[in-house]
Amino acid sequence: MKGEARAAGGEAVGPPRHGRVRRRSGVATFFKLAASVIAVIAVSAAAVVAYATIDLVRTVQQKPTVTLANEEILEGVPDIGALEGGLSFLLVGSDKRPADGSFGDPEIDSAVLNDVTMLVHLAQDHSHAEVVSFPRDMLVSVPECPDPADSTNTLSALFETPLNGVLHHGGLACVALTIEQLTGVKIPVGGVVEFQGVAALAEAVGGVEVCLADPVDDDLSGLHLGAGKHVITGYTALSFLRTRHGVGDGSDLGRIASQQTFLASLSRTMQSSGTLGNPVKLYSIAKVILSNMQLSNALQNPVTLVSIARALQAVDLSRIAFVQYPTVYTSDLRYVYPSPSAEAVDLALQQDLPMAVNPDATTDASFGTIPDPTPPATQPATPPATEPGASAMPTPTPTPTLPPATLLPDDVTGLTADQVRCATANPG
Repeated sequence: MKGEARAAGGEAVGPPRHGRVRRRSGVATFFKLAASVIAVIAVSAAAVVAYATIDLVRTVQQKPTVTLANEEILEGVPDIGALEGGLSFLLVGSDKRPADGSFGDPEIDSAVLNDVTMLVHLAQDHSHAEVVSFPRDMLVSVPECPDPADSTNTLSALFETPLNGVLHHGGLACVALTIEQLTGVKIPVGGVVEFQGVAALAEAVGGVEVCLADPVDDDLSGLHLGAGKHVITGYTALSFLRTRHGVGDGSDLGRIASQQTFLASLSRTMQSSGTLGNPVKLYSIAKVILSNMQLSNALQNPVTLVSIARALQAVDLSRIAFVQYPTVYTSDLRYVYPSPSAEAVDLALQQDLPMAVNPDATTDASFGTIPDPTPPATQPATPPATEPGASAMPTPTPTPTLPPATLLPDDVTGLTADQVRCATANPG
């Protein structure tokens, strides 16, 4: 045929046609590209999640486990954060010095002491949480405990012994049994954190703002800060939590009061910055916790830690109470022991009830803190009126009815997470 082209094999083909190539739709191209990107992101996200999970599990497996006497109450509980009667978590801060010598010779200055002992209670309905601090020099009775060095041996009971020696005596499980006997609350989970862990946690959240009513210069802890507000992190944060002689009345009670201001600020930081809702930040915090803590068996699963963190995220700051276990001094002023008001704290924990502290009790205590002198930002008295023709704002969802807080006796000190208070310097 005239004008017909031939292929290499002699087969006839039609003449070339120009300008008849089928054009792709711009919209179709966009959607195909978007689908490809989404697919890549989805695969990448799954890979990141898988890596993060494996990394956290590997970190957990590198730490020795601890068995608590009452962890069996968690068996068959699908959501650890909704345990009947609430979840009680024992947090112990060890006085063991880091190996790098940043806080003294680890061979000379170290001691396996629970200088910080806190009971974190998360309500069953997640409507409130309490953090109860127990003074290190409080005299307690210690029940018989399993020997952490020999599972076939039982350690003898102790009477009127300082609380901070229990970790050395019988480990975390023994501290848990001691606090259980003291408060009447079962503790299924817990952990021990050392010096480096606190510094690393402050780094992971990007720093914590603290307030000092006076300048503090404490060579023993290494804290040197002027009056006012400071965002502290790393070893400065650790020094702030360690300082005893520099704040309040120079006692451990004063240190607890300043530690509570730090923890309240940490709570505000984690909620306001969306930390607990940010997977990247949450992973960083989980990594820090797992790398620097010895956790009980029930907390070996990182998913469990995340579920507890998300439950705490839902608690309103005004319903997170930091309470110092009420005590009175012995006649020689060397130790303290629980005051009659401790029964009210125990009862609230046992009955899963929120606690309320009288702010004047904290301000008036010799070891307490003072309210933030900085006036709050002025808020408009009333919202602007809706202009004619403009649509009205939607009706807000009614706030669920929450159980009323139990007002603790006037000698019980503390604060809630939404309160900004300032640590005072030790005048002595």
